[in-house]
Amino acid sequence: MKDKVFNLLPPAMIALVLCFWAFGPKSLLDHPATIIAAGPVIVIIVLLLEQVHERHAGWRMNKQEFFTDLFYAVLSGTLIAWLTENVAEEPLRALKASLGITTAWAAALPWLAQVALVVVVFEFGQYWMHRLMHNVTPFWLTHAPHHHITQLNAAKGAVGNPIELFLISLSVLAFFDVDKTALFAAFSTTGVIATFAHANVRSNPPIWYSFFFTTIRHHSLHHSTDYESTRCNYGNSLILLDRIFGTYREGEGVLVGQDDRRRLSIWEQTVFPFQPLIDRYKARRADNDQTEPAATA
Repeated sequence: MKDKVFNLLPPAMIALVLCFWAFGPKSLLDHPATIIAAGPVIVIIVLLLEQVHERHAGWRMNKQEFFTDLFYAVLSGTLIAWLTENVAEEPLRALKASLGITTAWAAALPWLAQVALVVVVFEFGQYWMHRLMHNVTPFWLTHAPHHHITQLNAAKGAVGNPIELFLISLSVLAFFDVDKTALFAAFSTTGVIATFAHANVRSNPPIWYSFFFTTIRHHSLHHSTDYESTRCNYGNSLILLDRIFGTYREGEGVLVGQDDRRRLSIWEQTVFPFQPLIDRYKARRADNDQTEPAATA
C-alpha cells in the first residue's frame, strides 16, 4: 500500500500545484514572494518524503551534502535568478516591444493550454541545451560538475557550475503573452517533475506519467558512472522529447558520478570549466622554471 501511494505522489503534486495557481486567493497569487517560495517549498516537501520512503541508502542526505545543496539553492535563487532576469529576460522583452511582436493568440488559449505551452517551450530549449552540453566540449566543461555528484536527492537539480546554471535557465518565454498564473503554474509543474526526477524517493509513477514526464529511473541512468550511458534521457522534465528525438534509453542507475565517483568541492565545481587552461598555465610555468636554471648554468 505504501508503494502504491508513493507511486501516485508525483502526479498528485502536479495536480495540487495546478489547482493552487488556478484557484488560489488572488492576493496570494499576486504576491511576489509566492513564486519565490514555490520552488523551495516543493523541494522541502520531497526532501521530507525521502526520510519516509527512500530509494537507496547510498543516496541518503548527510551534513556535507546538505550544506552544499543549500549553497547552490541560494545561489540559484539569488545571483542566477538576477542574471537571468537582467541579462536575458529583460533584453528579450525590450526587443519584443521594439519589434512590435505580439502573441495575443497565446493569451487567448484556455488556461491549461497556456500552462502546457510554457512547459513545452521551456523544456524544448532545456532539452537541446542539455544535449549540446553533452556533445560539445566547452559546454560539457560547464555541465560536467553536475555529473560529479555522487548521490541523488531532491535538492540536486540546483547543483552545478554557475555558468551552466545560467545557461540552462535561458528561454524564449519572454516572447509569449500568457497569463502570469499560467506561467508560474508551468514553472511549479516542471519543478515538481524535476525534483522527483532527482529525488531519493521510492516512487515509480504510472506508465502514462513516465511516458511523458522524466522520472528518477530515467534521470538516474543519465547520471550513471559510465559517460556513454549518460548520453541519453536529456529531458529535464519532458522525457517525451527524448522519445521523439531518439535519445530515450530504458534503465536505471544506482551508482552515480564521474571520474571514479570523485566528489567535487564547491570551488572545484566553480573553476572546472577553466581547469584545462589552469593546468596548461601551470605546466608552462613548470617548464619555464626548469629551463631557467639550465640557461643560467
